[in-house]
Parts: sequence; structure tokens; C-alpha cells
Amino acid sequence: MKVLYGFASILFILLYSFSAFAENLPIQHGINYHNSLNINDYWISEKLDGIRGYWTGKKLLTRQGNPIYTPQGYTDNWPKTPLDGELWSNRGEFQRIVSCTRKKVPEPECWKAITFKVFDLPTSKINFTQRINKIQNIIEQSQSTTISMVEQFSLTNETQLYNKLNQVVSLGGEGLMLHHKQAIYKIGRNKALLKLKPYQDEEAIVLKHIPGKGKYKDMLGSLLVRNKQGFEFKIGTGFSDKERQQPPAIGSEITYKYIGKTDRGVPRFASFLRIKQ
Repeated sequence: MKVLYGFASILFILLYSFSAFAENLPIQHGINYHNSLNINDYWISEKLDGIRGYWTGKKLLTRQGNPIYTPQGYTDNWPKTPLDGELWSNRGEFQRIVSCTRKKVPEPECWKAITFKVFDLPTSKINFTQRINKIQNIIEQSQSTTISMVEQFSLTNETQLYNKLNQVVSLGGEGLMLHHKQAIYKIGRNKALLKLKPYQDEEAIVLKHIPGKGKYKDMLGSLLVRNKQGFEFKIGTGFSDKERQQPPAIGSEITYKYIGKTDRGVPRFASFLRIKQ
């Protein structure tokens, strides 16, 4: 028993240390867009539905700090400068990208369509407009075919902004990102970095599987979840038949989308998006 207890203690320490490292990965996160802004003060880009990646200058990590195993030669000629970006291939291919990048033994054929799309320099102290120019120079000098820069553009008003959002979403895109032109890279939530989507999304913990009825008999009907604000509610839409047969595990973290909140703060029209990666 003492041996088992000692082993369990060591395992706990290792897991805790790893998770602590993952949580402290020095990246910034955006907040949801709010109205009444001077749109001309922001650089705008498409919000890519891929896998967030952090290049340390030597290795590629997920946003949780876990290693991403790339095929031989994939990161050759990448710069020694830390880069923040997204592993991405095309709109609507999130699940394929996840399947490809989670393999510990990477499949070169799977990675052929995936590019690391750089959107920031996490260790730079200059403003975002200056960082854009620096990213362009860094990528041009690398001459790598597996790395490129996220396109940044400017608009002048919210009418143009929402027209662009509708265009991107109609083509299968997820939304837009707005980054203040004078912003400094800030670890954690950065109010100068904004997400604009036709819906909002958050994370929640799965508490219970609720059986389905009718055509969903013997399958998942809905999930009982708890979000980070402490609200418990059910999510019964957004699942594929496969996900209803093999639902997210109890205790796992999922991402759901919603359209606004009630006066109490409960998400309205909550719908399952994906298991959080």
C-alpha cells in the first residue's frame, strides 16, 4: 500500500507540474466584440477554425503547452523567434485538423494541406502594426512553405465590418478578429483583441448524460453542464449521431455556442460545438 501511495503521490506531482506549465503558456486571448468602436483603429483578420499553436523557436506546442508532433522537415527553416498562430488548412476542416495534429506519430500525407498561419509575435514589445511588418519580414526570410502570415486588413466603419462578417460566414468561416493597431502583446485576456462571430461561445464541464427519446432512444438526448459562471443547464442540440452514440465523457470540458443570455445570465439557445482541445 505504501508503495502504491508513493507512486500515486509522484504521479500527482508530475501531472500538477505539467498542468501548471500548460496554464502558464505565455499567450494572449481575445474578448468578445462590443459596439461603438472606431473600426479604423483596428487591424482585422478572419478567425480561423484550426488548432492554436505556439512556436517557441525550437518546438511547436498547443495552447495548453502540450507538444505537437510534426512530420520530419515540417519545421525546417522556421525562425528562432517565438510565434503565435493557427494550424489551418481550410474552412470547415477543424475535425480533420484535430485528427491530424493529435497523432504522436505524424502522417506526412495528412499534414500536406496544413499550414502554420502566424498572427502574432508573443515576445515582442512593439505595437501590433509594427509586429505585422516584422512578421512579414521573418516569414519571407525563412523561405518555408509550411508557414505563412494571417492576412490583416482595415475597414472604416461597422457597416463594412458586419458586411465582411456575413461574407466570411457565408463561405464557411467562423468570424473575424479585431486587433488594435497600437496594442502591445499582453499575456492573458487582452481587451485590445476582439472576437466577432454571429454567435458567442464558452466552455462548460459535463455533469450528466440525459437519455434521449424517440429517434434518440438508447442515445444521448442532452448534456447537463456547468459553465465557468456556475450556471447549470442542458444542451440538447448540435450533436451528430456519432456524438450522441459516444457523448463527451462526464467531467470533460466542451465548447458550446449561444445567442445572448437571459436576465439571470444563463446562455440562450445553447448548442454543442466540440470537445475542447
